[in-house]
Amino acid sequence: MKRIVAASLLLLNASAFAQAQTAPFDMSGERPPGVSVTPRLTPPTPPAAPAPAPVTVPVLPAPATPAAPAPAPVPPAIAVQPQPAAPVLQPAAVANAAAPPHSGDVRRYVVPFSKLGLAGEYDRRSWSVYLTPEQAAAKASFTFAYQNAIVVAPEASALTVYLNNRPIGQQRIGSPDGPSAVTFAVPPGLLQPGANLVTFEAAQRHRTDCSIQSTYELWSNIDPAGTYLSFAGTDTALLAGADAIRAIGVDGAGKTEFDIVVPALEQPGTTRPLLRLAQGLSVLSSMPNQIFAFSTASLPAGGPGKLSVLVGTAAELRPLFPGLPPGAESAALAAFVTDPRSGSPVLLISGPSWPAVSSAIDTIVSPTDRSSDVRRDVLTTERWSAPNAPLVFSDTNIALSQLGVKTTEFSGRRLRTSFNIAVPADFYANAYGEAKVLLDAAYTDNVLPGSHIDIYVNDNIASTVPITTTSGGILRHLPIRVTMRHFKPGLNTVAIEAILMTKDDAACAPGATAGATPRFALFDTSELHVPDFARVGQRPNLAAMAGTAYPYGRATEPTPLFIDRIDADTLSAAATLLGQMAITAGHPIAVETVASPNMIGDRDAIFIGSISQMPATALSQTNIATASQASWRPVTDAQAAVVDTGTAFEEWNSKVSGGVLRSRITAFREWVSRNFDISRSSLQFVPGAEEIFTPPNAATLLVAQGSSPAGTGSWTVVAAPSAKDLREGLEVLTAQLNWPQISGHISTYSGKTGKIEAVPVTRFDFVPSMPWSIANYRLIAANWLSTNILSYAFLLVVFVLLIGVTTSTMLKRLGRSK
Repeated sequence: MKRIVAASLLLLNASAFAQAQTAPFDMSGERPPGVSVTPRLTPPTPPAAPAPAPVTVPVLPAPATPAAPAPAPVPPAIAVQPQPAAPVLQPAAVANAAAPPHSGDVRRYVVPFSKLGLAGEYDRRSWSVYLTPEQAAAKASFTFAYQNAIVVAPEASALTVYLNNRPIGQQRIGSPDGPSAVTFAVPPGLLQPGANLVTFEAAQRHRTDCSIQSTYELWSNIDPAGTYLSFAGTDTALLAGADAIRAIGVDGAGKTEFDIVVPALEQPGTTRPLLRLAQGLSVLSSMPNQIFAFSTASLPAGGPGKLSVLVGTAAELRPLFPGLPPGAESAALAAFVTDPRSGSPVLLISGPSWPAVSSAIDTIVSPTDRSSDVRRDVLTTERWSAPNAPLVFSDTNIALSQLGVKTTEFSGRRLRTSFNIAVPADFYANAYGEAKVLLDAAYTDNVLPGSHIDIYVNDNIASTVPITTTSGGILRHLPIRVTMRHFKPGLNTVAIEAILMTKDDAACAPGATAGATPRFALFDTSELHVPDFARVGQRPNLAAMAGTAYPYGRATEPTPLFIDRIDADTLSAAATLLGQMAITAGHPIAVETVASPNMIGDRDAIFIGSISQMPATALSQTNIATASQASWRPVTDAQAAVVDTGTAFEEWNSKVSGGVLRSRITAFREWVSRNFDISRSSLQFVPGAEEIFTPPNAATLLVAQGSSPAGTGSWTVVAAPSAKDLREGLEVLTAQLNWPQISGHISTYSGKTGKIEAVPVTRFDFVPSMPWSIANYRLIAANWLSTNILSYAFLLVVFVLLIGVTTSTMLKRLGRSK
């Protein structure tokens, strides 16, 4: 009888234990005091493999409570504030940013940069992240890792995260000793299929200093490897169609990589469709730091920000991918399949022959094609800087609200906000043109005279307006003249910075650094006015090629492309370069491969390869010394230090007699050039000839542009000492931070130092880009005469003499004579 009772009690306890396990697992008994845990309900899965529950911190700390079979739901980690203008600071859910995602979750890295820093007392960065419909519908959370300067006052500093212009949480800035990870819950229904706007906004104050200089010590760095969206459910990792290419995203370093496996890579006839495919993928994704890697072997390992592509006929791909769909042997096929070894999605492009493969490639790329005579209105920048930059072609007024600037009330000492604007490749107004910022702003009577508002163009000071009144004021469309000297073809960044000084800051009493009363306001009704400017193309002009892919983006016929050899490194380099040019052009650039410069004639052309295999004609047309084919070798760490000729000359110049005087003269020339834009070249009647350039051994990549033999086309040479240097150099040079630095007629990159140097253009040719008009030619003449001072003075003297002679002749013939 006792055995029966004991067995019954044991069975009853086992049943109760099994019933208790159906509730989400809760570690309430082991929580520290004052901290609660938010359990996540496990999705329907087999009982043998339940999904673990992530640990978060709720809005209001709750005392630990015993575990219960059915605990009440706990508020999310950080709730959305009902009033975005004044979100309340809330505690952060701190975790290890490098920890792997929970089982069944999909992680999407969202920072498209290798580094993301928010500097000063106010900074705001916005860009878009493309999501698939499955990802947008899934339960999501947002995690970011950050570290800040030790001088940032946590009680007065905050970092706010917005998704689609709605704040999802705010975090006090207080992690100076190391990176901290913060997790916010994403409200259901906030994400949408397609582009989603991500915004980081930082408001920072100094702990102890109230000076303007102290604001430059404030920074918070966001770790790209620790910043991501997490989606519940494995179906969010599924990819299909063009949305999958747009949603490729980035890895933890802000990079995007397309791994293209082509068994017949070196066969004739495959290069053109492969480069078209690379450009189409680049335009579809529009990511800022894209690289392409070609290979002939097995599929590489997948991962975030990577997409593997299999290209070839069915017979070529079957040894690499046994699970090839049967339809590939009879018709063109472009579809996503799953790699059975890694489970990663693979874009499969196949067919019974290479013409069929080319047809399958066209089904992917054709939606990105655009006719050269269709003018676009914006430059696509939203994947790294939202909104897209509007392209300005003529007299235009644009409200700053359309450029992403928000009305801001500011209580600090230095406010800086920026926006993007673009001008076409034939922009020619850098010597005389002036834009205007029509500023709507206000400041209190606490702001002292000596404060000022500065306008920057591409990080160069363009205008300054002092504040002289002591009674405060409201500025309504205050015109601020902005020189267009620093504008360049393509994307331009304009920044408005207010430097504000007060008596309170001069005294800097305890607690004064965290002032809450606004002293300045910038309104988004301010406008930027860009006047009509001269439009004419220039050759050579690498800045125009980097900005809008000029002249290749406007070509109506395929551009000749010379590649010295078809191997994995050279083709990867060519695809990376053309992919970046396709983004700036807004569409894929049609190319045709040529084996000799004789087949090019005087058309626009591109030459890519190692310097030793580059045609001598191409080097001479771009003023590259042909002797560099044998002498240009990069310096290795094992080699003895190579003496730089320019540095050695300057050192010896200071040693010999008279060297000090010459150095002072050189310093005076630099001062005159910096302050008055007067150089030796501007004091010449006729520009001098371009000097022959010999690439230094410290450089590992060279980009040069010149004219075709008859002077009717532009030839661009992209060369390196070896194919490996070419590939590695272009992967760095095409990055979003480096690409805008290409300018002049020659640009070099050093893989050892990471520096990009440019040789300015000495002599250039005009290339008509507009129908003939007196107004445009007048603007062209005004800019040319502003650049060539002596020519302007000479013409002025001639004009005065003509007036004098004409007046004297008329006076002799008119009136009475004695």
